[in-house]
Amino acid sequence: MSDTIKSIVLERLRQIKGPDLEGDIVSLGLVSDVFVSDGRVAFSITVPAERAQELEPLRQAAEKVVKEIDGVENAMVALTAERAPGNARNTAPKPAPRQPQRAQEEQAPAKPGVPGIKHIIAVASGKGGVGKSTTTANLALGMAANGLRVGVLDADIYGPSVPRLFNVSGRPETVSGRVLKPLEGYGIKVMSMGFMVEEETPMIWRGPMVISALTQMLREVAWGDLDVLVVDMPPGTGDAQLTMAQQVPLAGAVIVSTPQDLALIDARKGLNMFKRVDVPVLGIVENMSYFLCPDCGGRHDIFGHGGARAEAERLGVPFLGEIPLTMKIRETSDAGTPVVVSDPEGPVAGIYKDIATKVVAGIQRSAASQERAAPKIVFD
Repeated sequence: MSDTIKSIVLERLRQIKGPDLEGDIVSLGLVSDVFVSDGRVAFSITVPAERAQELEPLRQAAEKVVKEIDGVENAMVALTAERAPGNARNTAPKPAPRQPQRAQEEQAPAKPGVPGIKHIIAVASGKGGVGKSTTTANLALGMAANGLRVGVLDADIYGPSVPRLFNVSGRPETVSGRVLKPLEGYGIKVMSMGFMVEEETPMIWRGPMVISALTQMLREVAWGDLDVLVVDMPPGTGDAQLTMAQQVPLAGAVIVSTPQDLALIDARKGLNMFKRVDVPVLGIVENMSYFLCPDCGGRHDIFGHGGARAEAERLGVPFLGEIPLTMKIRETSDAGTPVVVSDPEGPVAGIYKDIATKVVAGIQRSAASQERAAPKIVFD
């Protein structure tokens, strides 16, 4: 069925003329591989970078003809703007004339915010397998338990975990146009690529498609009024992570690591990435800090202990807390009932709530610091 829809999509796209009304976008090789899953279609169209805004009607036309196909519920179409090597130098704007004795504020361009959302934070790790998504879910639930309005954006396109962690399934409804209504689990508004495709379906996408999907899930979702949106970042420091850090007004980042040296090396890379793009690091969480034996109650430092705390002290960032490796965290996460909601008064839930309190305090300190900071004045 997917192959049939894909063939029909390509046939319909041959009706769309190229950027200069010569040929069609398929024959000209401008259409990426078409992804089809359960009535959802996604692809990108390559156009010259300097003409991206001008060619927005082309994208809209392609989206329209695809949505008209029987069996297609929704279409995600992105313009992939690639600049030819060397063009950047020729298209750069000329510097403005110098104006002696005039003071100018030296400021970076403001990143556009998301209406209704006060603060956006990222939960990140330098590598996979450290429990970042489980930490994200329980951190968000800890904030909600402290009285905040919270949402979670699952930015891990290739390995979305939020649907299972929050025990939420189904398809997001369309509110108006391309705007989607987020789903909800345990009072948390959630959005994930996992809602768009089946759990076993691999996402074989290149960078531009991933970035387009992330942008849509962030800015074309009716989040409503939120105190905090927690973004579960993909592991590593690749294109998707850098784009989120550079284009989204992040109030701060939380780094998740395990105690051993190999994980800390990767966590250090993630931390340095956020520092380079001027995103405050709210602190480091040491996950799987120690193992609590369910039979004897004894504590065992399977992966070592204290490495993340020492790294936080060395780098001068807050250490947020130690989360043990317990059977309860694993079982409740797999069952879609995170420990903060399944055992809210338990010791582990208390750790997550304490970390959530520290993160919120860090957000408030960061916001207050930015408000107090005076602009840099440059005299030409």
